[in-house]
Amino acid sequence: MREWDKEAVEAFNDDFKLNEFIIKSQPFIMDCAYKGTGKYIDVKTDEWATALEAFNEAIKAYEYNKGSFASFAKLIIKRRLIDDLRKNNKYINEVSVDPGSFDINQNEDSDGVSARVTVFQKSIKENTSNSIKMEIEAINQRFFKYGFTFIDLSKCSPKAKKTRISCAKAVISILENQIALMEIKKHFRLPIALIEKKTKVPRKILERHRKYIIAAVEILSGDYPYLAEYLRFIKEEMKK
Repeated sequence: MREWDKEAVEAFNDDFKLNEFIIKSQPFIMDCAYKGTGKYIDVKTDEWATALEAFNEAIKAYEYNKGSFASFAKLIIKRRLIDDLRKNNKYINEVSVDPGSFDINQNEDSDGVSARVTVFQKSIKENTSNSIKMEIEAINQRFFKYGFTFIDLSKCSPKAKKTRISCAKAVISILENQIALMEIKKHFRLPIALIEKKTKVPRKILERHRKYIIAAVEILSGDYPYLAEYLRFIKEEMKK
């Protein structure tokens, strides 16, 4: 039942099995690398080399009685990729913005929002390695490709409930349409005409909240569980 876990243990003690195991696991490594960086990669990239090295490291450190090798390897690969992102981006240390700023509850008063922002910023300063900050750093790499940063989201997020619902419809339509999703991730642009036709959401709203919609799509289609919680409004709309 835990065949892959056993193969990982055997690979550690046998160079031939190690090579076979790595070749067999390439799709898994590629998937982990995609989720860790938010972009499609191939074997010629630095990200692939980092992911492969991290996978090998996971094999060496894995203990069968500690649980699933897949979960362990995924964690190691993601951490290594994020570490590389930190080293290669001079802007990363400047990121200290509340992820809730782009999904503020409309029933929450201004004092409540301010208090939550203060608590978040304090936690960032006290623990720079916390999971939320790591996810912000990783997703910011994606946002750079679209020409904006995480900080920009507080200025372009929808506030009125009707507009929030319209943006949620746009996000959901993209997540449910592989063609639209690929268009965004490959060409770093929002297929406004396609979304407008499918959802009937006015072009004006799509253009005004383009960054928010793109950010929500990237977060909800990637491996950002903590940030996804701040988009609970959209997740609730998906269930309807």
